[in-house]
Amino acid sequence: MGKLRALLLATSILMPFTAPLAQEMELRGNMAEPLVPDIRTRQGTPPSPPAARAAADAPDAGGGSADGVDPLVDPPLTATPEPEPRRRPASAITEQDVDSPPNPRAAAVNPEEPTRLNPREEPTGAIEQVRRAPEDDPFAAPGIRMGTFLLRPSLEQGLTATSNADGGAGGHSAVLSETTLRLNAASDWNRHSAGIDGYTTYRKSISGQDVEDARGRIDARLNLDLDHEWRATGRLGYEASPESASSPVVITGTASRPTRHQIDGSIGLEKALGKLHLGLTGEVEREIYEDARLSTGGNLSQKHRNSTLYAARLRTGYEISPALTPFVQAEGGRRIYDERVDPDGYRRSGNLLGASIGTQFDFGEKLGGEIAAGWLRESFDDDRLGALSAATIDANIRWSPQRGTNIGLRGTTSLEGTTAPGESGSVLYALRLTGEREIRANLTANALLGIDWRNYSGSNDRDVIYTAEAGLTWWMNRYAGLTVRASHETVDSNITGRSAKTNSIYLGLTARR
Repeated sequence: MGKLRALLLATSILMPFTAPLAQEMELRGNMAEPLVPDIRTRQGTPPSPPAARAAADAPDAGGGSADGVDPLVDPPLTATPEPEPRRRPASAITEQDVDSPPNPRAAAVNPEEPTRLNPREEPTGAIEQVRRAPEDDPFAAPGIRMGTFLLRPSLEQGLTATSNADGGAGGHSAVLSETTLRLNAASDWNRHSAGIDGYTTYRKSISGQDVEDARGRIDARLNLDLDHEWRATGRLGYEASPESASSPVVITGTASRPTRHQIDGSIGLEKALGKLHLGLTGEVEREIYEDARLSTGGNLSQKHRNSTLYAARLRTGYEISPALTPFVQAEGGRRIYDERVDPDGYRRSGNLLGASIGTQFDFGEKLGGEIAAGWLRESFDDDRLGALSAATIDANIRWSPQRGTNIGLRGTTSLEGTTAPGESGSVLYALRLTGEREIRANLTANALLGIDWRNYSGSNDRDVIYTAEAGLTWWMNRYAGLTVRASHETVDSNITGRSAKTNSIYLGLTARR
């Protein structure tokens, strides 16, 4: 009995040290699980064979506990340990293993995935695999984002050498400093659209004939696509500029032409009923003239020329194909002068009536626009003034024969008022042919040819104005460019003192954003 007690005491002392070694060597034993489970037990250990398990479960002959065994630390020798699971190779994975959460610190390494120094960094492909789409215009101004609008401002500064500084019959040569500020803004709305275009130019003589003037214009437009095939449009514009030397109104004894202000706006509503297109537009145009400065000193009032035109236009078109929509149009309005009677005793307010027929065409990016012909008539409240009427031709055509080449044709017919005693006014036909060619991505050529024909009512007087212009713009980068431009204008009139010629060349630098 004494020898048996000594053997049990030695076994209880050596058992805590031999159990981990037996597990490392994958030996089968009969000790229970340790208090701190080993992390490797997550993968499982092989179960003990039945013979060993039976020997370990055999009760002690003495039925007592060995001296020196702490029941709070070491399990009793008679306790039955739980069978340990069998070890399996890593390739033998069951559905239960797939569902159990893996250990993030012991995840397998994928040899096909590149190791990242920063695990929170998004994976990226090889540098040679990055392909950027080519830009349509690599020298286009990036613009300035402001809310839902993209602004593209530019500032142009240059010098103009001209043979006729004021464009009149008595003009002289001069070198002028010319500064132009331009602004373009466009919305990026999904359904509707809005935009603003404006410019202002300031000229001042450096040498030669003394000239100092400023001119500018700004236009804002809004297009709204409404429900049920309705569409609304709005436009508002303002322009200020010195009255042209070729104006039909001649003011004698003045040192400079008066400044003319024009405010114009329109609101339109369009409706599509299948192939039938209906449109109604209301327009307002306001003209204001400042006083003319006399060469002898003082000013000459031009308030009697201030007027407001109210007009409405109704158009009906029928779409015979996706590319062609013929239409008929009727318009009417009334022009009201601020002074009911002018200084010469004439009542120049009157009514405006007109009709035209034409067609819209749209052949995609290559060709589009509209052309119309009709008749326009303006009658006056004063019976001593004959009605002013003429056949009208209006056109707005764009043509792009190839990529990078744009050609435009614009023709207008307008009725011009006058303050000359006994005269009703004049009819002006204007035609402009413009062309633009992108020679290279950063080199653009442009040209303009124009002719204006003015017929004075009640007489054989007429003016013919020829205009030609050609220029080149070279963009050094997105933000700076160099512009050179040459222009010619000839005013041929059978009225004494109105004919003139002007040749000019311009060189300037443009900065834009």
